[in-house]
Amino acid sequence: MGHAFSRRDFLSAGLAIPAAGLGAANKRFLPAEDSQAESQPVRLTHRTLGKTGLKVTSLAFGCMTTTAPAVIRRAADLGINHFDTARGYLNGNNERMVGVALKDLRQKVIISSKSAARTRAEVLADLDTSLRELGTDYLDIWYLHMKNEPEQVTADLLEAQRIAKQSGKIRVAGVSTHFNMDKMLAYLARLGQIDVVLTTYNFAMRSVDATMNTSPDAPKTDMTEAIRTARKAGLGIVAMKVMAGGVNRVQRGDRLYGADPQALGKRLSQTGVPVAAIKWALKNESVDTAIVCMTSHEQLDENLRAMAGPYTQDDERLLTVQLAAIGPRYCRMCGSCGGTCNKGVPVPDVLRFLTYAEGYGQFALARERFLDMPRPVRGVRCSDCASCTFRCAYGVAVRDRLTRAQEILA
Repeated sequence: MGHAFSRRDFLSAGLAIPAAGLGAANKRFLPAEDSQAESQPVRLTHRTLGKTGLKVTSLAFGCMTTTAPAVIRRAADLGINHFDTARGYLNGNNERMVGVALKDLRQKVIISSKSAARTRAEVLADLDTSLRELGTDYLDIWYLHMKNEPEQVTADLLEAQRIAKQSGKIRVAGVSTHFNMDKMLAYLARLGQIDVVLTTYNFAMRSVDATMNTSPDAPKTDMTEAIRTARKAGLGIVAMKVMAGGVNRVQRGDRLYGADPQALGKRLSQTGVPVAAIKWALKNESVDTAIVCMTSHEQLDENLRAMAGPYTQDDERLLTVQLAAIGPRYCRMCGSCGGTCNKGVPVPDVLRFLTYAEGYGQFALARERFLDMPRPVRGVRCSDCASCTFRCAYGVAVRDRLTRAQEILA
């Protein structure tokens, strides 16, 4: 694939990037925030992914919600070298799009994919499909996807990763975890057979003393320290969900707040909350890279601005205000609640699905995940309960949020 569409998209995005800039090793250029300002150079930093030897840009491209190959290609042209997809994203179509966008850059980029299958035969079949769709004969990182309890990382699945490595189909074996992250990090570090962990990590997961609206029963685990301990044990650490529910997306499309989405989006862009959120995750030196979903040139430019400087007191103040605002609705996936209510509803999962719809503007994905649940579970209506026995130590309004999810996704 050539650069013709990329140049066209640069122009449509209002960019003025000299051709020489695309090949520069250290200089990256962003569009000005207003048409009168000059472009600002940004340096993309690299970190080594645990003991793997892979050098990844500290900002990585999450492809899950992306439908435009031009945005992926432009990110690569600007120097981002790590791109993350999965077998199930966009009903299986995401991998093919990523493969098309990066086809002639395969040796220069690091591609990860995932399978949520539960048996050795199924997961290896998924791997072969991923390779075919991506148009490559190997993956740099291959994750066992959404493993939230140690027993889900079975000997059968570990054997599948060993086979895949031995055959040259993958370079690095990983596990992705969305829930009980501190427990899973400790377990995978002890296991000694996993190279990389993709884990939820964001500014809402600071130690309990740094958070707001918490009860005395809030968990005392500090995810920053859990990540540092795992990294010292040799695991590569890839952070995901660093926006804490899509903080740069949620208010743009969420009419719960009774405001015009365009006006909200403009205010958010001006406040710099998304940039601060990325900076917060990356200020932990044990995070090797942060995967952030990007669906447009605007979001790519916004996220790249996080590379321009260190985390500041202004960033801290922004995130403190943001954390107070999202407190009643953002699930930290900490695991302290036990995860399931007495009606069998997997609360963190359903709240995550709602985030896909409200935070990332991906209603189809949210509904697909909701409908994947067993029929009796997705048939539960929290509004039918006289009272809710489920309590969140961080003060999330669980019943209200579950009711909202059931109203729009069931």
